[in-house]
Amino acid sequence: MLVFQEKNTLMQAKLIECPRDAMQGIHQFIETTHKVGYLNQLLKVGYDTLDFGSFVSPKAIPQLRDTTEVLSQLDLHLVQTKLLAIIANTRGAEEACKHPQIKYLGFPFSISETFQQRNTNSSISDSLATVAEIQNLCVKHNKELVVYISMGFGNPYGDDWNADLVAHWVQKMDAMGIKILSLSDTIGIADPKSISYIFSELIQRLPHIEFGAHLHTTPNTWEEKLEAAWESGCRRFDGAIKGYGGCPMAADQLTGNMATENIIQFLLQKKVDIGLNLDEFNKSMLHATTIFS
Repeated sequence: MLVFQEKNTLMQAKLIECPRDAMQGIHQFIETTHKVGYLNQLLKVGYDTLDFGSFVSPKAIPQLRDTTEVLSQLDLHLVQTKLLAIIANTRGAEEACKHPQIKYLGFPFSISETFQQRNTNSSISDSLATVAEIQNLCVKHNKELVVYISMGFGNPYGDDWNADLVAHWVQKMDAMGIKILSLSDTIGIADPKSISYIFSELIQRLPHIEFGAHLHTTPNTWEEKLEAAWESGCRRFDGAIKGYGGCPMAADQLTGNMATENIIQFLLQKKVDIGLNLDEFNKSMLHATTIFS
């Protein structure tokens, strides 16, 4: 097991732990009590944000059909970590907005027409209208919308893709007042050159936007991807302990989420203030093996 110890730190970064992403593709249902126990352990770590569940059709994501029940049992007393729930339409956003414990709503907006249809059963143009509706709900209910630009570094479907297209849709989100955009390497095909170029260009053009990296990766490419994002100015990183989860459409079965322990190792080497309780993180690493075994 990796055991981390604190070092003297200077810079800061935000870490978003994504157990929802890790769990959603598991066919055997994880009992609610086990989910609650794992999430409550993660809340002790001190992440900036916990992507804990989703309000989507239980037919689409049966694993997370108990999100409301899970939420009611989370121990949020004296917890600084903010909760993020994924939604795929206005109905899900309305449901999420009923819960004061939730700070962020996350919406997957693909710049690939094919993937947007597969992921949310809607076109890009319809999804753009949905983003506007959800943003209005967030403003009304004191929530904040996080838009994930999926297929942000390419796609396997033959749809048009280039860096200017990414910038085009990012600027559309900016015009709607979206303040947090997470660029998603949905199928793990990004290389350091594309990561560097896209983050550098967008952060320079839109310094008021908080850009995040939701990178999927193979075990031997994680470090070069993190290095490219960090050196390009990205300071918000999504991860999942041990890299569990990932996109089911990925061609490579080794392509999973960016492992949180690798992000921590990388940031500590950069002398970054990650603000985590590393003893509790190590306990979470052990706990994860019982959830995902």
